[in-house]
Amino acid sequence: MKIAIGCDDAGESLLQVVEELLRDQSGVDIINLSVVETDAVEHYPDVAERVALAVAEDSCERGILVCGTGIGMAITACKVPGIRAALCHDTYSAERSRKSNNAQILTMGARVIGPELAKSIVETWLVSEFDDRSPSAPKVRRMDEIDSKYLKPPGK
Repeated sequence: MKIAIGCDDAGESLLQVVEELLRDQSGVDIINLSVVETDAVEHYPDVAERVALAVAEDSCERGILVCGTGIGMAITACKVPGIRAALCHDTYSAERSRKSNNAQILTMGARVIGPELAKSIVETWLVSEFDDRSPSAPKVRRMDEIDSKYLKPPGK
């Protein structure tokens, strides 16, 4: 599984913990799309957009984003058509974000949770899978229909 990850300065230390955990997982490839040190000013929405596009364009299967609260990353990632990003600060929500909502992106807040909980959340999220025959499947299809309904043609 290829996973795009990214953070801003507030999420850097927690993302390092997550990245180390992912590197120890068999069959997981990581691409880090965090803030790039350049002359240009970047903010967490730029990182969230890059990770969400990597997932939406199928260059990565899933994504993980970390900022101070995880809220802004989730909001921004969900702006990319076809993306379902879920803010999770406990393992139950992480599991349900995959099993009930087929969320491709996990967001977390470094100022909200600690490293050990973050590792448990990521581990739970990685092993949880969506079943397109489950009672949640029609709901996810409806989410996709609503997403498509409001897509704007390029340049509009």
